[in-house]
Amino acid sequence: MIICAGNNETFDFAQPMGVGMVETAMNLTRLCLFDKPEFILFVGSAGSYGDAKIFDIIESKTASNIELAFLSNDAYTPLDNVITAETEGKKHIIVNSSNYISTNETLTKKFINFGVGIENMEFFAVLKIAQEFDIPAGGVFCITNYTNKNAHEDFLKNHDRAKELLSNHVKNRIKELTKR
Repeated sequence: MIICAGNNETFDFAQPMGVGMVETAMNLTRLCLFDKPEFILFVGSAGSYGDAKIFDIIESKTASNIELAFLSNDAYTPLDNVITAETEGKKHIIVNSSNYISTNETLTKKFINFGVGIENMEFFAVLKIAQEFDIPAGGVFCITNYTNKNAHEDFLKNHDRAKELLSNHVKNRIKELTKR
């Protein structure tokens, strides 16, 4: 099953789950309870902490939920805040999830030191629900912006092109898989 966030980030081949971690967790849980998929693929846009470039396509099976306050030693969590759906030991770019879009470029560059390369609001919830229901999962992302003061404007400017690139990438991958 292929899923996406929703609102203005929809695709003709994906089922919308909601924006942010809470809506995604609620709706994906409901879906898994009543019609458990064999695999979950999340497709969406992402912001780069610096290494990934605009319109890069990133595939990952690892997500984190690390808030900016952690980076400045102003918070901690007793929860496991990194999750992976990878069983082969392959290292993926970690996708950080929060219900906030980061705009502090100086602070967010620190994420790279932890192997966290991009941010997407929903992916951590997707992997957490997939883990709970023992469903293999992954994500495909297109970079729309850097995490800086222009994040929102750049996201808006690049979003349509990113959706087009994601659509082409996913459809091509499906064709590749069906040829096997």
